[in-house]
Amino acid sequence: MINRVTLKIKRLQQIAGSVAVAAVLGACGGGGHIDHGVARNVFLIVMENHSASEALAGPFTASLAAKYGVANNYHAVTHPSVPNYLALTSGSSWGLADDSYHVLPKQDLGTQLTTAGVTWRAYMEGLGDGGCLNSPVPYDPGHNPFAYYGGACTANVVPFTAFAGGLAAKTPRFTWITPDMCHDTHNCSVATGDDWLQQTVAQITNSSAWKNSGVLFITWDEDDGSASNQVLTLVVAPGLGHRASSKPYDHYSRRGGPDLWHLFKVGFRGSLPGSVQRRLW
Repeated sequence: MINRVTLKIKRLQQIAGSVAVAAVLGACGGGGHIDHGVARNVFLIVMENHSASEALAGPFTASLAAKYGVANNYHAVTHPSVPNYLALTSGSSWGLADDSYHVLPKQDLGTQLTTAGVTWRAYMEGLGDGGCLNSPVPYDPGHNPFAYYGGACTANVVPFTAFAGGLAAKTPRFTWITPDMCHDTHNCSVATGDDWLQQTVAQITNSSAWKNSGVLFITWDEDDGSASNQVLTLVVAPGLGHRASSKPYDHYSRRGGPDLWHLFKVGFRGSLPGSVQRRLW
């Protein structure tokens, strides 16, 4: 059993799988600045199965890396996909080494945010009438980690078709986005995923939730199967400007110096009861 206090710390360290990267990128000098105290909305998009160099072959993705923050030494934690998604959302791979479905305890980021009264939503492209476990391809339940905790999805997990409406309304404080198996480049080309990112990122960066002290993370669950498992992680925030970090990071976001986790936790702190703050931090 994983120590509960350790899990509580890790879960918020792992927002976006890269929440430790931004503070370093924000402190690297040059133009732009992230105010660590006012990050009010966090977005995370998780892409699939390409190395950093492969992902950067997409012109739009490359333009984001040139304009905003990029972690040049970020690695997924294992192969195949599912343990990486679990690492991103619970601070552990739970000893799993396959892409099968497993019912896990409700010890995950979503559960903790709900308990703390922090709004969140996970948008799953392709999620349909079959629900979190039985919706047909191109949806993949293995790319929906929230289906594992407790053996079912909560009401916070919704189809991606609801995303535009969610942005136009009161945007949740934390937004997770899983593209379908084509748009995440698992089954389709980097060019196809790059086009999808261009459309989706534009929706986010045109929203008031992002413009008003928001931050978007884009990461890849794992690379193409190499031992290095190096993936691209981007930090897209208003006024950030281009900066890069060569410090080592992974989906646990624990290594390499100051961590970007503070950007998230300080932003939420003012909205949480003191007793919850003490439990989380």
